Amino acid sequence: MTNFANQVVNHLEALGVKRIYGLVGDSLNPLSDAVRNHDIEWVHVRNEEAAAFAAGADALAADELAVCGGSCGPGNTHFVQGLFEAHRNGSKLLAIASHIPTIEIGSQFFQETHPELLFQECSSYLEVVHNADQGMRVLHNAIQNTMAGNGVSVMVVPGDVFAADVAKGPHTSDSVYAVGADKRVYPDPQEAARLVEAINKADTVTLFAGYGARNAREAVFALAEKIKAPVGHSFRGKMYLEHDNPYDVGMSGLLGYGACHEASEKADLFIMVGTDFPYTDWLPGDNVAQIDIDATHIGRRTPVKYPVVGDVTSVIENILPHIEEKKSRKFLDSMLKRHAELLEDVVDKYTTKAAEANTPIHPELAASVLDELADEDAYFTVDTGMCNVWSSRYLTPNGKRDEAASFLHGTMANALPMAIGVQSAFPDRQVISWSGDGGLGMLLGELLTVKLHNLPIKTIVFNNSSLGMVKLEMLVAGFPDFETDHDKVNFAAIAEGVGIKSFRIEDPDELRPKLKEALAYDGPVLVDIVTDADALSLPPDITWDMMKGFTTAGVKTVLDGGVGRMINLARANLRHIGGAASIEFK
Repeated sequence: MTNFANQVVNHLEALGVKRIYGLVGDSLNPLSDAVRNHDIEWVHVRNEEAAAFAAGADALAADELAVCGGSCGPGNTHFVQGLFEAHRNGSKLLAIASHIPTIEIGSQFFQETHPELLFQECSSYLEVVHNADQGMRVLHNAIQNTMAGNGVSVMVVPGDVFAADVAKGPHTSDSVYAVGADKRVYPDPQEAARLVEAINKADTVTLFAGYGARNAREAVFALAEKIKAPVGHSFRGKMYLEHDNPYDVGMSGLLGYGACHEASEKADLFIMVGTDFPYTDWLPGDNVAQIDIDATHIGRRTPVKYPVVGDVTSVIENILPHIEEKKSRKFLDSMLKRHAELLEDVVDKYTTKAAEANTPIHPELAASVLDELADEDAYFTVDTGMCNVWSSRYLTPNGKRDEAASFLHGTMANALPMAIGVQSAFPDRQVISWSGDGGLGMLLGELLTVKLHNLPIKTIVFNNSSLGMVKLEMLVAGFPDFETDHDKVNFAAIAEGVGIKSFRIEDPDELRPKLKEALAYDGPVLVDIVTDADALSLPPDITWDMMKGFTTAGVKTVLDGGVGRMINLARANLRHIGGAASIEFK
């Protein structure tokens, strides 16, 4: 017989789990002691929040089961933020949350919480283990739940239960786990027929695709070609749908650019494809169709007239033979041309030369250079805030790069712990953590984790001594900015203090050579770039309507770089238009 903690670790090791992210201590000690005697690595973070962030990113990046562990009481409460992020992203994540001794539960004991209540909103499976034998069943159920694609599973284990012996098996945990990785969900025939009828009836159609269409590029493009539809995308869908897309009209939403919003508003039929895009202000309210594998997503953002439940590939393959090919490219070509014109107009107003003479460094310039110098298959983890703006506009997708961000939960401080998880999963890949000073400061202690495990993460800090996105939100709402600025911090010096190679860049002339040196460095490195805090200042009377689209977003400076490369794509797409050579740009 062996105790429950060892049985858990034996089982995880047999499943191929290579790491557990966590912070040892208290009631979790029996589990960490079991890990000590196995080949699983314990990734020692400084905060359980970071453990959940890292494990969630690891699970998404590798598409495998990841595990994190936290001690009782405060360890549980620290978990919550990272588990919310992982759960909303659909990570295959098992969280092992230890609990106070069984006999003390309900006595207001030291560090007592009610984890069975605490984790309800950030998991889809949550059970307390009351004895070791029952725990083996809970272990199976928890793993099967998350492997099936239902998000986070939490197993709560009192410390004394970890130490209890497990009866000889067999156990349900010996089952082979069903994953359903290539799950196909075919549409209801009536729903599919109504969508076909709507497409055939409409003179003009716009497709708006998101993360749910990430594995359906060719199907989406086949539909776009047959019905001559422009294709826009969400922020989370950018990396999968923008590159080599002859129908591309940019991105919608607050961070959007190009003709996506215009194409959405002008089309007779607007089809949401694999996206639960939450911003109603950027969605049409009439004649909308929606394709989604999750029926609960249908119609919760804007009224949907033509719902179809199914995975994107299966739905399009089902309807495509019944769709009448549209002969006219007039609408598609006009939107492609408009997209190119909008991008050209913005970039033409500002030059790289002018910006390079300015100090503090324009963040747009820094973002453009970072995009240019990063590896073709770089994996970016991006903090919520202004870094989302720069990444959405300057990172160039190519089918090899990846990006992790807090797309759905919108939390700060996600970039560095996510990078820990991604770099652990892919030790030989270039992983770039991209933060503002506000985001990095929240979980600054995770630099110690990077150093401890010698993870070769490239931590890039856009240091403007300000909460830039919060300032923007205040100005847009008509409030004067308040408490958004803070004292200047030398993050390069902090990194040097913990033994991490660092660079501080204040002069635009040093941007390219120092970034190049940093990205080539063999080991962990931090680059502290002092950027302009006013790069996205807006007048206080600007309205949300004025925020719709790239040219009205109030960007102070947009440089030829990532945006310029988008222009190149837009121009390339014009080859489909008759007489494209005669198109003039401002």
